[in-house]
Amino acid sequence: MPKLLLVEDEKSIAEGLAITLEAEGFQVAWVKDGLDAIPAWERVRPDLVVLDLMLPGMSGTEICRTLRSRSDVPIIMLTAREAEVDRVVGLELGADDYVTKPFSTRELVARIKAILRRAPLVDAPLDETPAEASGVRVDRVRHEVRVDGRDVELPPKEFELLAVLVEHAGRVLTRGQLIDEVWGSDYVGDTKTLDVHIRRLRTRIEDDPQEPTRIKTVRGVGYRFADR
Repeated sequence: MPKLLLVEDEKSIAEGLAITLEAEGFQVAWVKDGLDAIPAWERVRPDLVVLDLMLPGMSGTEICRTLRSRSDVPIIMLTAREAEVDRVVGLELGADDYVTKPFSTRELVARIKAILRRAPLVDAPLDETPAEASGVRVDRVRHEVRVDGRDVELPPKEFELLAVLVEHAGRVLTRGQLIDEVWGSDYVGDTKTLDVHIRRLRTRIEDDPQEPTRIKTVRGVGYRFADR
């Protein structure tokens, strides 16, 4: 049974979500204070974290930053509809997705299931050979990335996104193709999540993220990884 950690201070939202998620077959642990989030994560070791950004005690962005420094656990943020800056900051800190309030419980459940279906399985047999282009080497078997000979640590979604780009180096991939490959064809969000992940990737693998030479934007279409 997949384990979820729900960090949400609004009791009515948390209780309703917990009931729905448990009915869907998840085991749910709930904390309502930001200061309890990291100890709860250490205790529960969940398969996914649903994290509100506006919390007492410790902000959701700080929790996200701390979790990402310690783990690749998938994180879905819950944000106020008007908090555009918070959503972008959260994604840049390493969250995998966001859902705005008020939200559809069905939508949130769909996103949770989609992310968990694509989470790396430790015991899954892998036979992919490493892909390499423009000084970037992605090894799916070992879950390793090397850029110009140095190791680079990436969260799961960034790793998968980079792997797809490098494996198709030289080809233009549309935003729709990348979303289908990385988030799944049942993804219900917009393309902003993809663009934020691309921006994060550039900060990790480009000499100058403002003038990228590896991940090139093809205006109005998508992205292309240089095959030089």
